Formats: sequence, C-alpha cells, structure tokens
Amino acid sequence: MGLFSSRKRNQKAEKTAPVEAKDSLIEEQEYNIDDVENAPIIEREIVQTPSEQPSQPSEEIPEVTNSESSDNEEELGERTYVAFKDKAPVQHSIGQTRILAIINQKGGVGKSTTAVNLAAALGEKNKEVLLVDLDPQGNATSGYGIDKRELDTCVYNVLLGDTPVEDVILANVAKGVDILPSTINLAGAEVELVNEMARENRLKNSLGSLRGFYDYILIDCPPSLGLLTINALVAADKLIVPIQCEFYALEGVTKLLDSMKRVKTMLNPSLDIYGIVLTMYDSRTNLARQVVDEVRSYFGSATFNTVIPRSVKLSEAPSYGQSIIEYAPDNKGAQCYRDLAQEVIDRE
Repeated sequence: MGLFSSRKRNQKAEKTAPVEAKDSLIEEQEYNIDDVENAPIIEREIVQTPSEQPSQPSEEIPEVTNSESSDNEEELGERTYVAFKDKAPVQHSIGQTRILAIINQKGGVGKSTTAVNLAAALGEKNKEVLLVDLDPQGNATSGYGIDKRELDTCVYNVLLGDTPVEDVILANVAKGVDILPSTINLAGAEVELVNEMARENRLKNSLGSLRGFYDYILIDCPPSLGLLTINALVAADKLIVPIQCEFYALEGVTKLLDSMKRVKTMLNPSLDIYGIVLTMYDSRTNLARQVVDEVRSYFGSATFNTVIPRSVKLSEAPSYGQSIIEYAPDNKGAQCYRDLAQEVIDRE
C-alpha cells in the first residue's frame, strides 16, 4: 500500500466523541409566570476601583459677576453712548458747519469705511462730527459697535415720521463723533417717499437745525441713485467721492457726475465736488498706479493727495465695532485717514 492510502486510513480512524451537555442551563425547564413575578429582587453592589472612581474637582468654578461680564462685553466692542440731549457742551467754538456726502453709486469702493474712519480721525483732531448713516445696510452704524436690533428709532423715523432728529442721534460713540443711525427699516423709505410732498428735501430740512452744533456732518450714502441718494445730494454742501483703484470703479463715476449736475441745476446750486479719495490702493499692481494717474489727470487738484491702501486691519476693525483710529492707531491705514482728515480741514 502506498503512502497516501495509509494517511486516509489514519484520518478515518481519528474521530472525536460527542460532547454530552452537562450544563443544566440548557435543559428544558418549565417556568411558572407567577414565580417570576414574585421573585425577590437581588441588589447588586458595584465596587469601583480607585482608577474607575470619578475625580472630584479640587476647586469650585467661580461665578461671573456683573462687573466681569460688562468687562467682557467691552472687550467684544460693544459701544456705549448717550442721548443727544444729555451730551456735554462742546469745549471749542464751532464755525460754519460743512455737510459732506460720501457718495459713489458703485458698491464696495470704501464709502462706509471712509465715513467711519474719517469721522473718527476728525474727532481725534478736536472736531465735532455727526455721521449720518443713510444706507439701509447700516454698515456705518455697526462699524461703531452699535447693535441695530436694539434701536427703537433711526433715520427712517426722521425722514418719514414726525420724530425730531435730536431724539434719534446717539452721542459720544467715539471721541467727538455722534451718529444718526440706520436700520433695515430704511429699506422701505425709497418706496414710501414717492408719494410724499417735497420728498427730495426731507434730509435737508432735518439737518438744517443742527448747523452750528457740528463742525462736519458726514453722510454715508447707499450704493444707488435712488431717492435716498437724491436727499443726500440736496442736503450736502459738497461731495467726497471714494474711487477704488480698479478699472470698473471708473465707469460709475461718469453716471454719478451726471446725477450731480442735474441736482445742481434743479435743486442744489451750491453742490460741487469737495474731493476725490482713492481707496484700496495696492502698490504692487500696475493697474492701481494707472488708475491713480488717470484720476489725477482728469480731476486735477480735486483729488486728495492721500491714498488709502489695502489693509487687513482696516477690514478687521468693523468686526470689533471700532474705527481704525481706535482698533489699530499705529497702523498705516490709521495714519492715512489722519492725513485725509487734515486735508479735509485744510480745504475749508
């Protein structure tokens, strides 16, 4: 017999005996339901080892007091202000009030940034400034850390209601700066003003009573040429036009100039350009330098010498509810707005 046949015989011979089930648990038993329900409950004691026992805190968590919570709110940029009637008297003599509308029909060119930071820079130079937020987005209002949801009234109530402007102004939002705030309610003013008498003069009539209280009244205009912008053009003495250092920004300026000429002919003969501000300048690009040269060659001496650069700090400041003067006083953008404020003062 061969080797493989002997292996087959051995494999057949190796058989395991059947395992007898000796565990009583697997035997079939009959249970009475009454015995199960009346069975005693055996409590099981659980013993934890020292490693498994929960660790007790060594120190109690201190409660946050009101003073600490208020300090945290100040760190988050929440703004304190007073009513206009409670404002302290101005310590310097105020001459002729200048109303300047910061305007450009194109969005994203730095209107609100210029309005907020120019107002703060003028206030730092001991000027009294009122910032009028005429944009329904309310960027100038939130740029000073004011929660628009907590406001009961805004510039909308001044334009379409019987609310005196003095009852809406928030004073001392920064050094030398008061603000006439805006909320989303202003979005409906464009439609509601259509059927009103003397609708183009609403803002002018409201701000007329404030002449002599402020050195400058700055109007942050919406990015459009609707009735709100027309109100700003009629109320303003002069215009400050921010122009972004990009090609598309130049296209909107011609339409703005046409609108300014029509308003000047029919509604506001004294209206003129106070200055052109070049914003978001990036010296690394040839296009930015070409736009600067183009604007200076067209507008001449009307263009401010100060050019506002692109800056991360300028973009961060509104999220903290502060101007660049407060948020990063040593930043290049802060110094540029100080220089711009000095140019505005020198052009009086």
